[in-house]
Amino acid sequence: MAPSRRDLQLTPLSGDTDAEIGAMEEVRLLDSYDDDDNEDSLSKIEEGVGGDSRLRKIQVGITGMTCAACSNSVEGALMSVNGVFKASVALLQNKADVLFDPNLVKEEDIKEAIEDAGFEAEILAEPVTSGTKAQPSLVGQFTIGGMTCAACVNSVEGILRDLPGVKRAVVALATSLGEVEYDPNVISKDEIVTAIEDAGFEGSLVQSNQQDKLLLRVDGVLNELDAQVLEGILTRLNGVRQFRLDRITVELEVVFDPEVVSSRSLVDGIEGEGYGKFKLRVMSPYERLTSKDTGEASNMFRRFISSLSLSIPLFFIQVICPHIALFDTVLVWRCGPFMVGDWLKWALVSIIQFVIGKRFYVAAWRALRNGSTNMDVLVALGTSASYFYSVGALLYGAVTGFWSPTYFDASAMLITFVLLGKYLESLAKGKTSDAMKKLVQLTPATAILIEGKGEREIDALLIQPGDSLKVFPGGKIPADGVVVWGSSYVNESMVTGESVPVSKEVDSPVIGGTINMHGVLHIKATKVGSDAVLSQIISLVETAQMSKAPIQKFADYVASIFVPVVITLALFTLVGWSIGGAVGAYPDEWLPQNGTHFVFSLMFSISVVVIACPCALGLATPTAVMVATGVGATNGVLIKGGDALEKAHKVKYVIFDKTGTLTQGKATVTTAKVFSEMDRGEFLTLVASAEASSEHPLAKAIVEYARHFHFFEESSEDGEANNKVSQNAGWLLDTSDFSALPGKGIQCLVNNKLILVGNRKLMSENSITIPGHIEKFVEELEESAKTGVIVAYNGQLVGVMGVADPLKREAAVVVEGLLRMGVRPIMVTGDNWRTARAVAKEVGIEDVRAEVMPAGKAEVIRSLQKDGSTVAMVGDGINDSPALAAADVGMAIGAGTDVAIEAADYVLMRNNLEDVITAIDLSRKTLTRIRLNYVFAMAYNVVSIPIAAGVFFPILRVQLPPWAAGACMALSSVSVVCSSLLLRRYKKPRLTTILEITRE
Repeated sequence: MAPSRRDLQLTPLSGDTDAEIGAMEEVRLLDSYDDDDNEDSLSKIEEGVGGDSRLRKIQVGITGMTCAACSNSVEGALMSVNGVFKASVALLQNKADVLFDPNLVKEEDIKEAIEDAGFEAEILAEPVTSGTKAQPSLVGQFTIGGMTCAACVNSVEGILRDLPGVKRAVVALATSLGEVEYDPNVISKDEIVTAIEDAGFEGSLVQSNQQDKLLLRVDGVLNELDAQVLEGILTRLNGVRQFRLDRITVELEVVFDPEVVSSRSLVDGIEGEGYGKFKLRVMSPYERLTSKDTGEASNMFRRFISSLSLSIPLFFIQVICPHIALFDTVLVWRCGPFMVGDWLKWALVSIIQFVIGKRFYVAAWRALRNGSTNMDVLVALGTSASYFYSVGALLYGAVTGFWSPTYFDASAMLITFVLLGKYLESLAKGKTSDAMKKLVQLTPATAILIEGKGEREIDALLIQPGDSLKVFPGGKIPADGVVVWGSSYVNESMVTGESVPVSKEVDSPVIGGTINMHGVLHIKATKVGSDAVLSQIISLVETAQMSKAPIQKFADYVASIFVPVVITLALFTLVGWSIGGAVGAYPDEWLPQNGTHFVFSLMFSISVVVIACPCALGLATPTAVMVATGVGATNGVLIKGGDALEKAHKVKYVIFDKTGTLTQGKATVTTAKVFSEMDRGEFLTLVASAEASSEHPLAKAIVEYARHFHFFEESSEDGEANNKVSQNAGWLLDTSDFSALPGKGIQCLVNNKLILVGNRKLMSENSITIPGHIEKFVEELEESAKTGVIVAYNGQLVGVMGVADPLKREAAVVVEGLLRMGVRPIMVTGDNWRTARAVAKEVGIEDVRAEVMPAGKAEVIRSLQKDGSTVAMVGDGINDSPALAAADVGMAIGAGTDVAIEAADYVLMRNNLEDVITAIDLSRKTLTRIRLNYVFAMAYNVVSIPIAAGVFFPILRVQLPPWAAGACMALSSVSVVCSSLLLRRYKKPRLTTILEITRE
């Protein structure tokens, strides 16, 4: 029999899986959180174990447990065993996870301890692994249902971080997701889910960074016999560890050993063994998330409709029927101690209060049990006060004959309006993730796999590195790879934001999810799964949406004290109006018909409780961050978190690297002059031989120039053929002792003689004198914005080369646009002062720092940060890593397919400086929207609570009934989410309008 879903214990394997995990960890939000406390606690456990001993974890099957008392008894028995450090018993799963020191206690001792407690025990087999390497930390993404405000988020985060083995945890209210990094040797994902559920919320694992689980939708399972056949096939397949078939949804979850069987081989094996009866489709975890969001909205809609269908008759009984003689006669007819109308109202409201509104009581109890408060507490308190007062008024009237007014309608309408607000809120929150859904939908469902001379269609999620794939015109490229046959144009705008289709020839790289425009292409898949560009973009956007901006701390603090403050204000309102009535501070004419001062005061108090809304504050930041990161991604600007998004709005300085950032990064040699007896061809061969081992753009330009020179020298007729031969014909000289000197140049030995290629500093350090006429020639090059490369061989200066790197066409406009925005651009480069000044003058930058080493760029940034200014660095994300890391906001530009850049806060997919403007502009508009959300949320509570408390009643004679207060509360959170959704209309500034941006 297949194990249950909760029995699945997923573990990563060594080898390739570790590499995949590492790749995912590079772009994880959790890396910014401190885990010192958890590491300290784990280290203390290990120190207690002693020496180099290693803790071990096993699972034990337990038979005979019937209730929580049984599970507590088993836990107590296990914890009393010397050497057991942790024991967790799952009653529903009839299992126990035991962490122990094998040097102090054996498996049999653990089994005997359980049997001595009166239960049967069996040590469960450990999952198969391919090595003895300790498991690395896993990162799991969990759905957390039932959170309504920031207080819930704080409660769940605190509980998760306190769990042993959990290193870091972050929870996002807007997505109802939590991301947890944990040690699978100490705690399992089932234990994390249990902890979430014990805290009073709904929890389930969505996905993790392990690669040995497959979720499949199965077509062809029509009856129980089909299900048994399928399970029989899975049992026989080699490499399958565990599986679970849900017969209702026909979803198959398989845990397999990727060292034994690949995911595609697994699917092919099942379909092959079933002789075509079963058709399997791989389900994406994002697909499950989308269906869950839809299900949540549908569930809330059903609750609202149910409540509304009962509230409408209640409204008719209360308002319409008294004006219709026939109905009024029936309603006032006495049946027992009460009138028929009272019985009907009591019955209808009881269903709304305790059946439909049960969720509010359950959620409120969970919150209070965990020592926190939320909106559900307020709703439960307000509706209960109205309901139980009305019941008390009926009973009091039956006993004394004095009939006070009842407020059953207030309770029913309040719950109805709150459910309406929750439904609208869930719809609006779903739209905040539209950008993410669009990114997920970019990947095609299927791909054409070329096998030998044949072709077949496979699930795109089963593509493996090395697969040959066929892409038809108009089709989506199914995976990252390189073109091996054909030519076409590919639209990459959906991934990079670049609107112009890109030409693709043989050996051209392609990105999965982009659209093939014209010709047929054959591609070889190189990156799949989490390594693919689209997956990394989705991961970056997802982690950014889950992150908390610093401004969110304000909402978290307010949420922690909000409900107690509101309840205190409600009590003051109740006491104040009651005392006022007792001492005659207001006339009795203000009281409702047959009402008392207490009833009059109670209605004000209930209105205060239900009108206050902590949800609006809690949603103000995360919804805006979610929409902004999604909008940024669709425009080719990937934002790594709320912190980066917030910092960018107050950037004062933007530091630009020169080569590849302000310039096109396509250096070309414009001048080559020999100042010795050496032949020109011999000089170029010498320089190219030295530069061939360098990765610097200038070095590549010099080698390419020398290659073309020799190509035209040798033959101008055989063209391309000779060019290919020249690359491999050994025309370069042998070199040794190569050394790249950052900020200076390179040096190596050619024919056992030292050659130096670089700038004046390199020559000076090696005592090479530069004659006056050569110095003048170099100065002329530099003043024309070219870089002078000086060459010395065997202690003598032999020549100079002039290298030009054209400026990007938008550079000058972007610099001027930044100045208009109140941002000061600075150019920092390792090039010489004359070239730097010439380039800066051309683009309009006044502040220039030249001849700066790569490490010196970080020092420049730190000097600008001394007065508290926010500094942004724009670089290529490779040699500028120290500066990108040192800056408050690091922007890696032109990242293209390499999106997993750790040092940068922003990844600009296009090699276009306009996106620097977009990043800052989007940040400013997002922070403006967040502030507006906060102003609205705070103003709503500041204005509405006094109105509900009756502060203005003596002047206006207007009392806000509880149901109206509930409607206001429900709509306030919806309004905040809709406000954030306005960011979806954001349009990035175009080149023609950048100069119209003014400082905010």
